[in-house]
Amino acid sequence: MSDLCKEINKFGKGIGNAARYRIIEALIKGRKTVNELTRIVKLSQPAVSQHLKTLKACDLVIDERSGKEVFYAVNMEYTVKLLHTLVNDMQKNKEKSRK
Repeated sequence: MSDLCKEINKFGKGIGNAARYRIIEALIKGRKTVNELTRIVKLSQPAVSQHLKTLKACDLVIDERSGKEVFYAVNMEYTVKLLHTLVNDMQKNKEKSRK
């Protein structure tokens, strides 16, 4: 399996759950704490924390401590780079198939 396939697989694991996708959706609008996410996605705090742990492991979310609070945000750098790489790979393969 290529590195790109592994990364896409990891990405899919991250967003392949409705609750995690809703968390990502909320974070696209700006960084949030676990308590804010709990209210938005209507899940318990432990459930949101577990989903955030998975999203962090998939590199889709980053966290930043500010005093006693931890803010979560979409890892835009990673996500954009991954999607850019995927599009470039698809374009290369499309060009090869035309030849």
